[in-house]
Amino acid sequence: MKDNMYLVEAKDVVKYFPLQFGLFKRKAADIKAVDKVSFGIKSGETLGLVGESGCGKTTTGRCILRLYDLTAGNIYFDGEDITILGGERLRRIRRDMQLIFQDPYASLDPRMSVGDIIGEPLLVHNLVKGKEYKEQAKEMMKLVELDANMSDRYPHEFSGGQRQRIGIARALSTRPKFIVCDEPVSALDVSIQAQIIKLLTRLKEELSLTYLFIAHDLSVVRYISDRVAVMYLGKIVEITHSAELYAKPLHPYTQALLSAVPIPNPEVDRQRTRILLVGDVPSPLFPPRGCHFHTRCQCAIAECREKEPQLRNLGNEHWVSCHVV
Repeated sequence: MKDNMYLVEAKDVVKYFPLQFGLFKRKAADIKAVDKVSFGIKSGETLGLVGESGCGKTTTGRCILRLYDLTAGNIYFDGEDITILGGERLRRIRRDMQLIFQDPYASLDPRMSVGDIIGEPLLVHNLVKGKEYKEQAKEMMKLVELDANMSDRYPHEFSGGQRQRIGIARALSTRPKFIVCDEPVSALDVSIQAQIIKLLTRLKEELSLTYLFIAHDLSVVRYISDRVAVMYLGKIVEITHSAELYAKPLHPYTQALLSAVPIPNPEVDRQRTRILLVGDVPSPLFPPRGCHFHTRCQCAIAECREKEPQLRNLGNEHWVSCHVV
């Protein structure tokens, strides 16, 4: 049974991409992008999902939105298992689940006006008739602090930060409950990042939104997230409340990530110990046996090389996947 405390819940989600070769596309192996990932997001909450590039964050977000079919596992949305849905039923569910893309330049059609871009989801989901979408698109532009009189302009006439606001307005046009923010500020200047984060925070409060916020910048995630999940090579290794994670990281990988986050105070920064990880991230084609992190972990013991650790609640809803902790 699904736990009704969550708006969105992933249970043992697996997504493998087949690696094919030859004329007949024979499968040589599987790229294990997401490997038995489980978490829940409460209504009105922001869950930050962090990790190095290639760890499976974006794939996880797209699996939740059913943009990818799962290899195994289940996705629940508002109490309903959407893993098996298709056709019109899935399309209706998708009104309540939207995506903000990472690249504000590539995610907007250069041949469409801004008003048409923002209003297109309304037409796709049959929420308006005729030209009604134009007025609603202008309302969305005002909501994200853009001049509604610019709705007839094209994406190339806007800056990067403005384009991301257009992407946010498009995601909001169907009045969703849940939004996956896929590194929405990573392509922007630092000053613009702060503006977009403040905008997303305001919209969350005003519209009662729920976010899955995907990022690799831990300082950004700290500002916006209620809870944070740390991902490594297709698996979640730690998940807890944001304040708890930053004050008391328990997994060796999380400790290494946080040790690399710059601190504005030079004296404090000099006094802390930087944890340097040895080696490279293993290939998701052939992940290590046991704990996926043991090849780079300074705390690894014999058990780490043979037995895969499971997420354990160590108190105060602080879940860690580590034999040593």
